[in-house]
Amino acid sequence: NEGSHGVARSGTATVFPHAIAMASTFDPDLIGEVADVISTEGRAKYNKHVKYGDHDIFKGLTFWAPNINIFRDPRWGRGQETYGEDPYLTSRLGVAFIKGLQNNGAEHLRTAACAKHLAVHSGPEDTRHGYNANVTKKDLWETYLPAFEAAVKEANVESFMGAYNRVNGEAACGSKTLLVDILREKWGFEGHVTSDCWAIADFHMFHHVTDTPEESAALALENGCDVNC
Repeated sequence: NEGSHGVARSGTATVFPHAIAMASTFDPDLIGEVADVISTEGRAKYNKHVKYGDHDIFKGLTFWAPNINIFRDPRWGRGQETYGEDPYLTSRLGVAFIKGLQNNGAEHLRTAACAKHLAVHSGPEDTRHGYNANVTKKDLWETYLPAFEAAVKEANVESFMGAYNRVNGEAACGSKTLLVDILREKWGFEGHVTSDCWAIADFHMFHHVTDTPEESAALALENGCDVNC
């Protein structure tokens, strides 16, 4: 399911302000409380669905939130899901939200958070499926990656979602640099990675880094993407 500002598409739920508005509070504790409510409602809904044997989409415990991309380009249609343009604020609010969704470090997850979209994902909306984000190492490490690193090291986030775009020529959902070298080897991430929806097909349809669906699936699997949305 989604859950950036409330349990989505699964019946009646509390709706909070969108992430860009909540970020204006500059209050990690408050954002953590919001996520705690979202995950509590999500778990309650899940328990009821299971009771009636309902395992349909949007009724599980994996929540594709928070969106911790850095919002630099107003032409990107998902900017309202982010916490804005500041890497430090984004990392603080992202950690708080993840902990709230996942029951704040308890032995058992209440829900599983998914930090997205790894990485450098805020270009123009109409070219996002074929866009190549050329980013310097300095900007990558100082601007775009701090919140993702904090999600691993401070919040123990259960999953990540890759981005549609390429990053310095590599399709993000099949990027050895992002998903293997950095995420798993440098940061020690042990959870799972999902693609954004239809992003694997983008490899051959728009990025042209592969020629067939089979090659695209192989590239993703070989480079640390576990689930094709």
